[in-house]
Amino acid sequence: MNNSAETELAAIAEGWARAIVANDADAIGKYMADDWTIVGPDGSLNDKATFLQLVKSGALTHDVMTAEDLKVRVFGDAAIVSARSVSGGMYQGQPFRVLERVSDFFVKQQGHWVCVWTHLSRITT
Repeated sequence: MNNSAETELAAIAEGWARAIVANDADAIGKYMADDWTIVGPDGSLNDKATFLQLVKSGALTHDVMTAEDLKVRVFGDAAIVSARSVSGGMYQGQPFRVLERVSDFFVKQQGHWVCVWTHLSRITT
């Protein structure tokens, strides 16, 4: 990373992954804007409240969230953080483990970076 915003965003991505593996909905939510949206690998859309409720209820748990090949691109008060990731755990009683490309779109709000949009693409090779 060659500037402080890139370094800060890489650390934020790492902290968010730790919060997800800890299955701590309150900690996870601190990384998301109130209007955060996630696009799943199948094209489905979910919002912050739905995602956090899945975590709080135990319907979604993670035991792994890794990131490799992390790339951070900063555009003033907006940024894209992408990585090759392994995500795994349980969803509605079924185990999952997927290799995916994650693209997180961050904006700086009130001096803090928050994610406004996450897009997941499954890697099949």
